[in-house]
Amino acid sequence: MHVFDELAGEYEEVVFFHDPPTGLRAIVAIHSTTLGPALGGTRFYPFTSEQEALHDVLRLARGMTYKAAAAGLDLGGGKAVVVGDPKRMKNEELLRAYGRFIETLGGRYITAEDIGTSRDDMDIIRRETRYVTGVSPELGGSGDPSIATAYGVYLGMTACAEEAWQEHTLKGRRVAVQGVGKVGYHLVRHLVEAGATVVVSDVDVDAVGKVVRDFGVETAEPEKIHAQDCDIFAPCAMGAVIRDDTIPELKCRVVAGSANNQLERSEHGEALAEAGIVYAPDYVINAGGLINVADELQGYHPERARARIQSIYRTLRQIFHIARDRHISTAAAADAFALERIGKVGRVRLYWVPGGRGWAKIWDRG
Repeated sequence: MHVFDELAGEYEEVVFFHDPPTGLRAIVAIHSTTLGPALGGTRFYPFTSEQEALHDVLRLARGMTYKAAAAGLDLGGGKAVVVGDPKRMKNEELLRAYGRFIETLGGRYITAEDIGTSRDDMDIIRRETRYVTGVSPELGGSGDPSIATAYGVYLGMTACAEEAWQEHTLKGRRVAVQGVGKVGYHLVRHLVEAGATVVVSDVDVDAVGKVVRDFGVETAEPEKIHAQDCDIFAPCAMGAVIRDDTIPELKCRVVAGSANNQLERSEHGEALAEAGIVYAPDYVINAGGLINVADELQGYHPERARARIQSIYRTLRQIFHIARDRHISTAAAADAFALERIGKVGRVRLYWVPGGRGWAKIWDRG
């Protein structure tokens, strides 16, 4: 019964899958298919409990609904988690079993990579199901989405710079990047090329070493990076970094990064606004990867995808305007922006057309 309490009537479908021969335990949460099929990555992570895994997949799926809507995509929101340590458990047998599981959902959920999974994993899953994106270019895919995500975050930071300092540049700004994995690494490259001063942290010392060698950036302790004296704090690791104990320690003018669910609770968006900190809502600024892999559903075209990612800058400018105009936080403004689009175009549904012709728009008057 506790599972139903978690769903609270908000989610369309939550599916649990267990494959004893491979040890696969997976959960797929479909939050909404109002705008189209639910697209979201598969997170492979050693959760401490099944309850923690369920809580994570639910909040991530909700975020994907808002992300797709705000990005102007004809997609809904969903997410998947695989419970376990990917360094010990992940293998071809498990991934193919997972692919067969995704296939049974009939296209209501389309997966992609996330923490703990990679492009190579998506290629293996593709052998069992067509409902996967982020595969290798040889298979018609767009490859690693982290490059696109980092590009979108960089563009979003320039929108934040305009809001905070009325400057369309990051040159001379000091940016503290928390997490230099796949997205964080590419973001640091953009920032250094733009003339910013960068300080980084990560629990993975090898990741820190690589970014220091390649870009000559400064480093900080992982537990103190949010308290760095900087212009922009960029959370690019796990979520819930903006919370009661960290907000008073922030010494920045802008919070803008790639991590999902950066606010531990919704009211923390209000707290940032009250502190005079410009917050770039996470699901808006980090939508580049989603936009990139979503383009595969039309036959991937790199230039078209890149042009769509550039819309992140304009969307953030709109959200900042809404926040000022309605006297609300940017977090609340982003939610309003996404929900208004869902309400306006929600009757345009996507249905799978048999015979390999893909998704077709059908006006649903029901």
